[in-house]
Amino acid sequence: MALQESGIWLLALCAGAYLLGSVSSAILVCRLFGYPDPRTQGSSNPGATNVLRIGGKPAAALTLLGDVLKGTVPVLIARALELSPFAVALVGFCAFLGHLFPVFFQFRGGKGVATAFGLLFPLHWLSGLIAGGVWLGVFGITRISSVASLSAFVAAPISLWFWLPGAFWPMAALTVIMFIRHRANLAKLLSGEELGFRRKS
Repeated sequence: MALQESGIWLLALCAGAYLLGSVSSAILVCRLFGYPDPRTQGSSNPGATNVLRIGGKPAAALTLLGDVLKGTVPVLIARALELSPFAVALVGFCAFLGHLFPVFFQFRGGKGVATAFGLLFPLHWLSGLIAGGVWLGVFGITRISSVASLSAFVAAPISLWFWLPGAFWPMAALTVIMFIRHRANLAKLLSGEELGFRRKS
């Protein structure tokens, strides 16, 4: 068995991905700009969308970049080591879990959408493009970020099933967890209370 496919090596990569994912871009950026902890403001979600509401576009852009890179970097490392598609997807999944349950911030993390996109594109760029296209299309119609995100990550594992089947199960698990993390949004959506972004006239 190749070194990079050994259980200990893969475990180390997954642990490293989880720790990187645990670095909360939203909290750090808000501290840098002197804004309140995003877990106590707005939607209470430490993610780019809530940072946008709290501090505006520059802070949100930095948060988004940080969250994306948390998913991208571990997957690029795993691919460089020529791991199997399943192992690469598993490493990315661990980064996603780190964002949701950050060990450095009392396990109170975000919903993982940016980190999920960050890992999906280097995992399989075409599936990333499809998911991104679904997000843009659904958001353009509904103006609701949560609906667009969930729609995109229904499309992601479906596309992987056809083009990179080895990565299907970690991405399917990611999608299930993302739905669970968005359960409050789904409840608000059903009651007509979910927040969207209004078009500028």
